Amino acid sequence: MNEMILKKIEQKIQDTISNKDEIRQLVQSLSNIDDSKSFVLGIIVGRIYNAFYYQSKRILNQEPTKEEFQEFLEFIKTKKSNLENLW
Repeated sequence: MNEMILKKIEQKIQDTISNKDEIRQLVQSLSNIDDSKSFVLGIIVGRIYNAFYYQSKRILNQEPTKEEFQEFLEFIKTKKSNLENLW
């Protein structure tokens, strides 16, 4: 994966971890959702995937390739323990 994109995704993960209060507020405002842990994970994954996709288009001027997406998935797996402890 492109080094600049990797750094941007890492930054987004750190931003997400440091802004967990915002995520909690969002979840609380939509508190009628039954499975809140899945909902929180959906928000987190959405933020990180959006950063990956947006930065790929911005930096590389193209949509991510299948190979880049696979690299993204592998990178996210290495961050799983950090993300699981947000809620």
